[in-house]
Amino acid sequence: MKKALYLIGSPNQTTQMHRVAQLLEEEYEPYFSQLYYDGWMRGFYEWLLRNNILDKTIVQGLVKEKADRYVAQHQLRRDFENRELRHKYDLIVCCSDIVVPWNLLKTTKSIFVQEGMTDPLHLWARLVKRCTNFPILAIGTALNGMNNCCDIYCVASPGYAEHFEKIGVDKGKLVVTGIPNFDDVEKLRTNTFPHRGYVLVATTDMRETFRPDNRKKFIRHATRIAAGRPMIFKFHPNEDMVRATAEVKKYAPPSALIFTEGNTEEMIANSVELITQYSTVAYVGLALGIPVHSYFDVADLQRKLPIQNGGTSAQRIADICRQFGRFEGSGPAFLQQYQPAEIKKERHAERSEASRVG
Repeated sequence: MKKALYLIGSPNQTTQMHRVAQLLEEEYEPYFSQLYYDGWMRGFYEWLLRNNILDKTIVQGLVKEKADRYVAQHQLRRDFENRELRHKYDLIVCCSDIVVPWNLLKTTKSIFVQEGMTDPLHLWARLVKRCTNFPILAIGTALNGMNNCCDIYCVASPGYAEHFEKIGVDKGKLVVTGIPNFDDVEKLRTNTFPHRGYVLVATTDMRETFRPDNRKKFIRHATRIAAGRPMIFKFHPNEDMVRATAEVKKYAPPSALIFTEGNTEEMIANSVELITQYSTVAYVGLALGIPVHSYFDVADLQRKLPIQNGGTSAQRIADICRQFGRFEGSGPAFLQQYQPAEIKKERHAERSEASRVG
């Protein structure tokens, strides 16, 4: 059987990779590893890790530990950095193209799957893009796509296809599939979260990823928007929970509820308004028709909103992986002739019917 290596990171990235892997198990034996570098970038990467520069990112610290636990809990086959088993892989499925095994990519077909919202292209990210070849120095996802190193890029929407092209991905490599976990938000309306009718404030781990965050100002801004309505604060899992909790207790109304864990998407579905900083969950609110406030331009978020396809994005991505794995040629050449499996079945049925009638 062929073998596929799925590169994972955050809990969201990990669950998305797992869903795609499950749909390909009959053809590709799945193995999982956290993102990593090989080849000439390895030394630089290890220096960053040794100095804890990446401690609050998906490749080190708490977020990596969560991915490790998920792999263990679901008894997934692990080949960390391709050092444990050293398999020769037939396919690599990446959740990022910032940290990638360059040597492996040179000899193996690869498909990038967008995880969610990309970080803003702030001044530091623009400087990194202009002056270096190391998007990892942006410390975030702002420069996802800059390396342009995967054969095919599966993205959330036409708006995101335009975004990734501007960052550096060849247009011919891009295909709009939608993304798992954000392609069927309507189902979130049915949930067991006990509260309803509140303003939800979903914070971001900006300080943990070396970005300025005037949390006092943000909390007071959210309080003004709430205008006396019940408030719930839900923290990003990467945050310093003790600090974040103390700030809400100091600057928010005493009645505000605080959640350090739980399903943020279900909390959004039960809310009447959503206030975020830089967070993918803004898309959940927009797709549900809930008023959204964000540090991002909300009009731009609407343009990039992940397509809603009833939860079929994983199937679409798996279909591309399956068909591209059998294709002899480049990613752009494959996409020029690619037909989704459902369209192939429809056309085959049409030809069969025409032949029967004829």
